[in-house]
Amino acid sequence: MATALESPVVNAGDGHVSEEMRRAAEVQRAARERQLQGLNLQRENILSQRTSNAGRRAALEAALAQIERQIQSIG
Repeated sequence: MATALESPVVNAGDGHVSEEMRRAAEVQRAARERQLQGLNLQRENILSQRTSNAGRRAALEAALAQIERQIQSIG
């Protein structure tokens, strides 16, 4: 699936994509993928935790909500 970051930036003058711009877009895409991967790992860790402590459960729910907001803002 193509995203805006995967689309090369085109020089308006001649329609050519510079190698530097292509590399910069690739670096941004890779950083975004690493960030999403880390957030998904955190999400899975929280979902795997079980507790009967109401305070701990509330903290886990809040952490999960925050991580899901971050995932939505990135992806």
